[in-house]
Amino acid sequence: MEKLVINGGRRLSGRVKISGAKNAVLPIIAATLLGQDAPSRLDEVPALEDVRTIREVLEKLGVKAAFDADKNTFTVDASVIGSSEAPYDLVRRMRASFLIMGPLLARCGRAKISLPGGCAIGTRPIDLHLKGFEALGAKIEIGHGFIEAAAPDGLKGTHIYLDFPSVGATENILMAASMAEGQTVIENPAQEPEIVDLANYLNVMGARIRGAGTNAIKIDGVTKLTGRDYTIIPDRIEAGTYMVAAAMTQGDVRIDNAISEHLKPVIAKLKEAGAHIEEDVDSIHVWADKRMKAVDIKTMPYPGFPTDMQAQFMAMLAISEGTGLVTETVFENRFMHVDELKRMGANIKIDGRTSVVEGVANLTGCQVKATDLRAGAAMVLAGLVADGETQVGYIHHIDRGYDHLVQKLVGLGADIKRVKE
Repeated sequence: MEKLVINGGRRLSGRVKISGAKNAVLPIIAATLLGQDAPSRLDEVPALEDVRTIREVLEKLGVKAAFDADKNTFTVDASVIGSSEAPYDLVRRMRASFLIMGPLLARCGRAKISLPGGCAIGTRPIDLHLKGFEALGAKIEIGHGFIEAAAPDGLKGTHIYLDFPSVGATENILMAASMAEGQTVIENPAQEPEIVDLANYLNVMGARIRGAGTNAIKIDGVTKLTGRDYTIIPDRIEAGTYMVAAAMTQGDVRIDNAISEHLKPVIAKLKEAGAHIEEDVDSIHVWADKRMKAVDIKTMPYPGFPTDMQAQFMAMLAISEGTGLVTETVFENRFMHVDELKRMGANIKIDGRTSVVEGVANLTGCQVKATDLRAGAAMVLAGLVADGETQVGYIHHIDRGYDHLVQKLVGLGADIKRVKE
């Protein structure tokens, strides 16, 4: 086991390059299963634990997959798929493993997958995925700890309305429908940039998808898709995390390889809090010359304020001037970082799905833990501004979503290192 040791009080300054998007690369790697005739090569793939896990999943399916973490490239040869069953020990480690079900149904006509795991931030039911597969003509069987889907006669295009704009369900249905017979229309889909990136990659492979990023996606099924080269979009949540870090430490940071269009609500709230922000074509410059003012945030599906930035903003509000409200509408169990922040001296009260954060002048370093991926990022941010030493444990959660976090923060002047427990 390892932990992060942070000595707070250092102002961040310099430049940092954002890696490829975790939430885009995982579904796109799953989509490589649809590629025949030629291998796929993905560029700007972040060196994350989740990427290594999904590589193992593909290998268990009999697919050739290789990841070069130094060059950030991922290659897949899915011309032959030897198995349509994903083992429990891998799927329980990462919820995104469930995204192979759509491609397997389309390519093999069947898929058997263990019930997924991942961060414990809420129920995140998979019923919308299954309803979509059933609407496309698949037969679903749920056993003890696994789900089996079969479409012996192939998938058929249809109209699908999602009760909630679920990102995972949209992605899984999109991949399955890309090779279904006829046209599929997904109404009320998720509109995240990662959905658009997946659709762009599928179209490069030969799919016929229109409307990704809007409230209706139309897919005209094709009989075959071919492996292709593709570059993953930058990670908007990683970029947002460094933007908050710059504001919290009253720093001056230029964030390269970032798309400001994907970060509008984060930029708006940081400006409201008092940060200065300049947007360029592929970079964002953030600086602050005084303590941030408290703001209210409410998480919503894209293009609203991202739930994946809620914990980081709460860390900032903990030392801001005034009182801010944080309302979580996407996941019902995403305040687990509150107790850890309170250990450092934060003044936070939870009332249902809203947290009331009254800013304090200083946080104090102590031993805390990363209860999930974004909570871990929040504890690191809190450690950057806390008095004394902060030790963050359970950092395997952080490794699932932040590429070279320690090296990047050290490059900006932070005093942070990984040590053995």
